[in-house]
Amino acid sequence: MKISLSIRQNFKSPELTFKRAELSKVIKTTLQHLALQENYELGLACVDKQESQQLNHTYRGKDKPTNVLSFPAEIPEEILPMLDARPLGDLVICIPVVLQEAQAQQKTVLNHFYHLLVHGVLHLLGYGHELGEPEAEEMEQLEIDILAKLGIENPYFIK
Repeated sequence: MKISLSIRQNFKSPELTFKRAELSKVIKTTLQHLALQENYELGLACVDKQESQQLNHTYRGKDKPTNVLSFPAEIPEEILPMLDARPLGDLVICIPVVLQEAQAQQKTVLNHFYHLLVHGVLHLLGYGHELGEPEAEEMEQLEIDILAKLGIENPYFIK
């Protein structure tokens, strides 16, 4: 499996540094956990609160910044065999929100960022938590299991 990752980093923070290879590992671990083996491509944008709020308002009708937004690719099935990699879509992660949440939840910034990356990839694959408790519990358990494979403790455990 190969991951083609495009990164747009409009907002940087000294508290959050990562390498492309580390991000690819998180994405690959998520996909492999779900027994997906194709080549994939994904876009990732790291943004400030203003851009997050604008996108959240435009696409979700919520006028506030949010930690992660997912925009699944909408490629017709008949086109997919012609592509070298299956497009998953785009993720937008708001770095200032990640920093605030990590501090409030007493987590490392990088571990929280990786959790949101896993969470976003699951959204791109069709997993959700908006429809009710069983769906949310399934998604949370997937996140816990995937993060454990990366050596990251349960993000839902409150200290």
